[in-house]
Amino acid sequence: MGAHKRTYEAIFRDPVVSNISWNDIEALLLALGAELREGRGSRVRIVLNGVRAVFHRPHPEKETDRGAVRSMRRFLQEAGVSHDDI
Repeated sequence: MGAHKRTYEAIFRDPVVSNISWNDIEALLLALGAELREGRGSRVRIVLNGVRAVFHRPHPEKETDRGAVRSMRRFLQEAGVSHDDI
């Protein structure tokens, strides 16, 4: 699970980075047991440990912006995910 650990660490890196591939984030979420559902347009509905969130897939880029990384960081914290879970 080295790739997932790197993605997790990138999400929590300070200062916040904006070069994380959305595909890597989705792979991490799936590895953590999250349920992902397609929404309208670029929306993705995510449920992890009973916590729900809606994110927009970046387009046309494949990498997330800083705001999305901050939101994902907050989501993972609310879902109770820690470095030890990876």
